[in-house]
Amino acid sequence: MSEAKPMTDEELHDLADKQAALGEVRGTPAPDPVNIPMIRHWLAAMGDENPAYLDKGVAPPAMAQVWTMQGLRTGAKDRSPVDDMMTALNAGGYTGVVATNCEQTYHRYARLGERLTPATRFAGLAGPKKTALGVGYFATWNVTWYAEDDEPVADMLFRVLKFRPPAAKASKEPYPLQPAINQDTAFFWEGVKKGELRIQSCADCGLLRHPPGPLCPHCRSAGRSYTVASGAGTLYSYVVHHHPRVPGRETPFVVGVVELPEGVRIVGNVVDCPLGEVRIGMPLRVTYRPMDDELVLPMWTPGEP
Repeated sequence: MSEAKPMTDEELHDLADKQAALGEVRGTPAPDPVNIPMIRHWLAAMGDENPAYLDKGVAPPAMAQVWTMQGLRTGAKDRSPVDDMMTALNAGGYTGVVATNCEQTYHRYARLGERLTPATRFAGLAGPKKTALGVGYFATWNVTWYAEDDEPVADMLFRVLKFRPPAAKASKEPYPLQPAINQDTAFFWEGVKKGELRIQSCADCGLLRHPPGPLCPHCRSAGRSYTVASGAGTLYSYVVHHHPRVPGRETPFVVGVVELPEGVRIVGNVVDCPLGEVRIGMPLRVTYRPMDDELVLPMWTPGEP
């Protein structure tokens, strides 16, 4: 049996008009009458210590929806004008849902012993609209709870956004060559993830050094800080790697020693440049390339920063 084709925007609005034209559709009366144990549990859960409800034999108005909730019953669920609309939206890929409005109006207290009956009326469909969650439709309906004498006890306007969730981002395979990150180098890799090229500095004499290390080679201080480099560089030296093959990389590729204006040199790949155009002294700027879902590597591309 083939699945139904998703509806077009026009067909969804036509369905919404048909559901609204059904008017108010009554459901099954509440399985239990308004009772003291349920009211007592509600008051405890809400932290409401007002004794008037139990003293007067009435339920808190906000409990209107509680009396007719399906709960864990396994019996057949009431059909309402909302169900076909939600099914059609789900079939169209609008599977995400978030409630946006809930407005209740109370006409009178529900009294002990009364058995309430819900009646649902589909009010309308708006969309498609572009939202922060995705493209979707706003569906609105109204529910009225009636007492056994057909007197309305409470009304509720309820509105949801049914949206199409964005496609899940494919996860990258872990890059086979992972850097050794320790207390000396963690600051550098944290900076790379933020798009910063951090160069270690001595907290006492201010000397910059790379690669990072535990002690200043000038004053032997263990105090460490860092500065953020400008991202500019000049190709000081390079090799073109052909063999052996490197896991996760296609050969040939350029490995360069880049001299920074801050006075240190750093090793990295030169990318986005034909091999025949790589030359000593060429200006470079740093770029950041994600290698997998976690690892980002600084690389160098021709041009000014």
